[in-house]
Amino acid sequence: MKIDLTDTTSSKINKALVEGRRAIGTPAVGMVLTLVLVTDEENAYDALKAANEASREHPSRKLVVVKRFSRSARDRSKARLDAEVRVGVEAGTGETVVLRLYGEVIEHAQSVVLPLLLPDAPVVVWWAANAPDNPAKDPLGTLAQRRVTDTYAAENPIAELKARAAVYTPGDTDLAWSRITPWRSMLAAALDQVDCKVTSVRVEGEELNASCELLGMWLAERLHVPVTRAVSVGPGLTSVRMETDCGPIELRRTDGSLATLAIEGQPDRAVALNRRETSELIAEELRRLDPDDTYAATLRFGVDRLEPVKADGDGADDSDSDAPAAKKAAPARGSAAKKAASK
Repeated sequence: MKIDLTDTTSSKINKALVEGRRAIGTPAVGMVLTLVLVTDEENAYDALKAANEASREHPSRKLVVVKRFSRSARDRSKARLDAEVRVGVEAGTGETVVLRLYGEVIEHAQSVVLPLLLPDAPVVVWWAANAPDNPAKDPLGTLAQRRVTDTYAAENPIAELKARAAVYTPGDTDLAWSRITPWRSMLAAALDQVDCKVTSVRVEGEELNASCELLGMWLAERLHVPVTRAVSVGPGLTSVRMETDCGPIELRRTDGSLATLAIEGQPDRAVALNRRETSELIAEELRRLDPDDTYAATLRFGVDRLEPVKADGDGADDSDSDAPAAKKAAPARGSAAKKAASK
């Protein structure tokens, strides 16, 4: 069921939600959180589709905030709020309210959203596009326990990653971090199978890919070894090679779905390592509403080690520019860092 409201208010939207639930015979709902989705008109369809799919695991009230910037000065000065209220099959699991803001009300989106939040339930804000410089200080971000951004959608993902580190506040997270969860799990499991000491790491993936940088920073922070960054044609992350005192361990994925895990002295194994949809990433972030300390440590540890990557003719890179970062990460391993950078 869908109810269209033009030039409306938050109180009328709440009334429409109650009427919609009664009309379909479900006055009582079991929603566990409010997901505020901030996007533009171009990305609204894909973002809402991902949120609806994620709501199968996390029944929620989804408030989609679309800021409509008018062309003429007269329209820009006139405040107006239009809404689409969706319940039942139109809204996935839970309820959906699409809010289109015009004029001066664009600067006061929090005053529109606040009356529509579920009482006594967590709030998550996800910026599908055009995330603010400081999510925790954003008027909508102050309403939330968790604030989700996506550096992959930024014009310059690496610069965006540095900006996120500079203003990090507990509760912040990024979908670029969620994308490497399977890689982190697989690499940790591989190290559990051997009794070896890692001496250096090489991370290979697309240029200007924040997930590749985050994985390298995580490995450097956890293992305290030099990490070099190489460039490949992708898609996304393509390989991680860990040099150990008992032979290399390599996890390589060339097609975006199936990877090969190679451990010295063991047969190679094929492992599923699919590139996940946005709905799966959002569902993962909604599973935990407490601050992600591992993400915070990774972001703060490695942001000053991000260096420009130069690709050579075959699409790979020896990442000599990462050598200073390696020396910072492990001052006592200067010779090891030079050896890793020269490979």
